[in-house]
Amino acid sequence: MSNAEHHEGTRRDFLYYATAGAGAVATGAAVWPLVNQMNPSADVLALSSIRVDVSGVSEGSQITVKWLGKPVFIRRRTAEEIEEARSVDISDLVDPIARNANIDGSAEATDENRALDETGEWLVQMGVCTHLGCVPLGNAGDYALDGGVGGWFCPCHGSHYDTSGRIRKGPAPENLPVPPAEFVDETTILLG
Repeated sequence: MSNAEHHEGTRRDFLYYATAGAGAVATGAAVWPLVNQMNPSADVLALSSIRVDVSGVSEGSQITVKWLGKPVFIRRRTAEEIEEARSVDISDLVDPIARNANIDGSAEATDENRALDETGEWLVQMGVCTHLGCVPLGNAGDYALDGGVGGWFCPCHGSHYDTSGRIRKGPAPENLPVPPAEFVDETTILLG
């Protein structure tokens, strides 16, 4: 093999590599906008976590906020509601899993595993019936206490939830889910 032939091979190899490199860069430049457009927009990212001021929520009342396009019930429960929820035997529940994003996924559906704080005063849960996605009514249903305090009822298909948001009667297969939530100070809950 002469020196001239060896030189030609090297130049040919360079042209192949240069063309392949330019093609890869061009392909990346064309594909990147398609991939990037699948990222969440700024307004969606801003809503992925919200702070909720609960200083005005009195005992025995509830507020509903919108998070990720869905209602979230934030309830400040009475001692009677907490006592009722904590007296329920797990074997009486339709869904024995807590459905709480803040703890282990297999935790039992005790009231302690569903409440936001140790005292059980605060209950935060998604306000979407686990049957077909309707929004249950608060202070209603067969598991509301006397006087219509606590509990939720989905009138669309008859699902009844107790004072801890656990499904007790009707077609819903699961408890109302508890979203990622925590107190960041005494009067502010961070969702997400």
